[in-house]
Amino acid sequence: METALDDPYPSALFLAITQLPVSFFLINGIGILLLLLLSGLISGSEVAFFSLSHDQIQDAKTSGNKNDKYISSLVLDPKRLLATILILNNLANIFIVTISTFATWKVVGSKDAGGIVIVVLTVSITVMIIFFGEIVPKVYANHNNLSFARMTAPMLTFADKILRPISWFLMALSNIIESRIQKKGYNLSVDQINQALEITADKEVSDEEKGILKGIVNFSTLSVRQIMKSRIDITALDVDTDFHDLMDKVNKTGYSRIPVYAETVDKIEGILYIKDLLPHLDKKEEFKWQTLLRPGFFVPESKKIDDLFRDFQEKQVHMAIIVDEYGGTSGLITLEDVIEEIVGEINDEFDEENEIAYNKLDANTYIFEGKTSLNDFCKITGVDSDVFEKVKRESESLGGLLLELNTKLPPAGEKITFQQFLFTVVAVDQRRIKRVRVYINPEHSDQMKDFED
Repeated sequence: METALDDPYPSALFLAITQLPVSFFLINGIGILLLLLLSGLISGSEVAFFSLSHDQIQDAKTSGNKNDKYISSLVLDPKRLLATILILNNLANIFIVTISTFATWKVVGSKDAGGIVIVVLTVSITVMIIFFGEIVPKVYANHNNLSFARMTAPMLTFADKILRPISWFLMALSNIIESRIQKKGYNLSVDQINQALEITADKEVSDEEKGILKGIVNFSTLSVRQIMKSRIDITALDVDTDFHDLMDKVNKTGYSRIPVYAETVDKIEGILYIKDLLPHLDKKEEFKWQTLLRPGFFVPESKKIDDLFRDFQEKQVHMAIIVDEYGGTSGLITLEDVIEEIVGEINDEFDEENEIAYNKLDANTYIFEGKTSLNDFCKITGVDSDVFEKVKRESESLGGLLLELNTKLPPAGEKITFQQFLFTVVAVDQRRIKRVRVYINPEHSDQMKDFED
C-alpha cells in the first residue's frame, strides 16, 4: 500500500508552507500585486503621454488643473520622459521577479523539485507581467490617453526628479548612438538605396511598384534641368497672333496651358489657360485675347523638383518656365512631368502612346532622338543614373552628351565609344544631333561589375 513516505516531496512542501508565518505570504503577495499595478500604470503612461494630440497638450498648458501642469511640463522633454518611464518600468518588473523568486525559494529551498517549481513560477510571472503589466493598461490608455496621463502625471513628475541623474546618463548614451547611426545613414548613396530596393523587393512586388519606390528615392536628387522640356520643343504662341489663328493653333496643340511670348521665347509674357477662352469662342478676330493671360511662374534650372513640387502646391499652378543664369528661357516643366518621376508616364487622350521617341532593335541596341534626356535614357536602358556624371558637364540630353564626348558636332555615321556604350550618329543637321543608335555591350558591363566587386 502506498503511503506518504513513498512520495516525500509533497509532504515536505506542505510542511515548509505550514511552518512559514501567514504574514510572509501576505506581505509578498501584496507586494507583488502592488508592483504589478505599478508596472501597469507605468506602461500605460507611456502610451498615454506619447499619444496626446497637439490640441490636448495646448489645452493642458492653459488649464488650471495641477495635473495638467505636470503633463505640460513632462512633455517638454520627451526623451527624458521616456527614459524615466523605462527606468521605472524595468525596476518594477525586476522587483516582481525578485520577490516571487525569493518567496518560492524560501518555500521549496534546495529540494529535488525546487528547480521545476521556480521555472513554472517564472513563466507564470512573465505571463502576468505581459498581460496585466503591458497589454491591458496600454489598450486602456490608448482609448483614454488624457485621463490616464492625468492620473500618472504626479507619479512621473516625482520619479523624474529622483531618477534625473540616471535619465541624464541614458539620454547622453542614446544621443551618442543616434548621432553615429545618423552619420552612417548620410553616407548611403541613392544608388545604394536603389540596390537595397532591388534586393529586398520580393516577387510579389510588381515592376511598376518597384519603379515608384525608386522614383521616391531619386525624387529629391533631380533638378528641373534634368526633366524639363527643352527650349526647342516648347509649344508657344506669339502675343501678336490674331484670335482666329490663335484658335486654330490651340486646337492643333491639344494643350490646356500654352506660354505666350513677345518677339522671342526668351520674353514670356504669360500663360494662356485654354479654359479662359471658352466664354469667348464666338468673339471676332479683333478680340483682345491677350487680356486673358495669367502671370508666368519662373524657376532656375538648378531648382530641385521636390522643391518645385511644393511650389506648385502653394501657388496652385501647373506650369513653370525654366530660365538660365542670363534670364533666357531654357525650357518648360509641368506638374505632370514632376509627378511622372514617381509614378511613371501619365498618358491622357491627347498624349501620344510614347512621348519618348525611341526604338528597341534588340536586347542591347536602341535608336534614340538626340533630344532624349539622359534621365529618360538611363530609365529605358536600365543603366545607373550617374554613369555619365563625370563627362556630361552641363548637358542633360543624349545629343548634348555626345557633343561633350566629341568636342564638336559629329557627322552622320560617326561612332563614339564610352565605357560599355557605342554611339553611332544616325542623323544630324547644322545645329544638333537628331538621332543616335546606341549599342550597349553586356560583356563590358559584367566586367565592370566584377572589377567593382
